[in-house]
Amino acid sequence: MLHKKFENIKIILASGSPRRQQFFKDLDLNFEIRLKEIEEIFPETLQSLEITDYLAVLKANAFEGELLENELLVTSDTLVWLNEKALGKPKGHQEAFEMLQDLSDKTHEVITSVCFKTKDKIEIVNEITKVTFNHLSDEAIAYYLDNYKPFDKAGSYGIQEWIGLVGISKIEGSYTNVVGLPTEKVYQYLLNFTL
Repeated sequence: MLHKKFENIKIILASGSPRRQQFFKDLDLNFEIRLKEIEEIFPETLQSLEITDYLAVLKANAFEGELLENELLVTSDTLVWLNEKALGKPKGHQEAFEMLQDLSDKTHEVITSVCFKTKDKIEIVNEITKVTFNHLSDEAIAYYLDNYKPFDKAGSYGIQEWIGLVGISKIEGSYTNVVGLPTEKVYQYLLNFTL
């Protein structure tokens, strides 16, 4: 549906996430992928949504001075927010195990910020989804980590995988946000987009 609108505007997705790339394909968008290595460090004073906003803009600003008049860059950042603390991607098996133990029997927030940058402007949309886990036994956590290796995912889990099928009792808000991109917000933004 957006093909006509974007026939003269090039959408650039700056994300290595296979899930985000698939969402863009599923939205029937023509886009190209451009990646830059960014050190995802944020000021310790930031909380919740401020962190994902900051990191999404940081990723976009890496392309400063490179965008042409007819290009729209899309960057994104997702984190899991639990007990006033950000859970990003785990550094390894042990940290992933501990994260899932922390998420067990609790409700957390999955927060995503999506940044849209052109040569002349920058805008952000956000989504917050509440996710509740049942009790996760150590055996279930170990099984999941050994078989699914979710080490590239914020909070050490993918809702679309086994752990989501057996461990999540409730979700309030956008499902696609928990997978990695609030597609309905992105779609609405693009529908209303003007250069």
